[in-house]
Amino acid sequence: MNLDLAGKCAIVGGASQGIGYGIAHLLASEGARVAITARREKELRAAAEKMASETGAEILPVQADCRQAADCDRVLKTVVAAFGHIDMLVNNDGAPPLGDLATFDDVAWQKAIEQNFMYVARMCRGVLPHMQKTGGSIVNITAISAIQPIPRFGLSVATWGAVIGYAKTLALETARFGINVNTICPGYVDTQRLEKVFASGEKSAQEMRYQLEREVPLGRIGSVTDIASLVALLVSPRGSYITGTVIPVDGGLFRAVR
Repeated sequence: MNLDLAGKCAIVGGASQGIGYGIAHLLASEGARVAITARREKELRAAAEKMASETGAEILPVQADCRQAADCDRVLKTVVAAFGHIDMLVNNDGAPPLGDLATFDDVAWQKAIEQNFMYVARMCRGVLPHMQKTGGSIVNITAISAIQPIPRFGLSVATWGAVIGYAKTLALETARFGINVNTICPGYVDTQRLEKVFASGEKSAQEMRYQLEREVPLGRIGSVTDIASLVALLVSPRGSYITGTVIPVDGGLFRAVR
């Protein structure tokens, strides 16, 4: 399907690997010019080279720590200088540490807020002046734990919960400019992040994988492509009437009636 993204310009965070890489790669495959960010420059540049080689698209790597306000500002200025405009923003990064809520001090909470919430707020604030002129799309990647809390994921649950509230409000405030804002909540997705979760458990990685597959109604752990495909739809003209939503992509794991 042609999603009419040729010539559009996107910023995708956390794109040196995992979900971010998959999203950026798919947008590039659809003809978009894509700026990708991540903290580790060596891995980021390798990802950009691979992506450009496989898609033929223009890929702009911009090393940045999304937890730093100055880095967010630098990313925005670099992309505008290179591309001239910004049509799509995908806010995506890793996640704070796992652990019981009672064990986290103020420093841990502040880091989580900077990484999960302030990153989103800063990047959205930065792209809005550009998108308000021609329209645009914003997608935030969180996790299923943001709407169905999981023990030991509390730092993410609380801060991504704030992102959901922020995004829903932003969707209302920017709709008149032709901007749509949505949040995706991936379930279990086969990434390095999931491998860390496996490693943190008392059971073996294979036992945990089997347990999770049995827990998911569709009977499998999700792929990066499952997430990237939805993002590509939401940021395309074909998804322009979808805004203010919170969408689980989890094989049926989320069971609440909303």
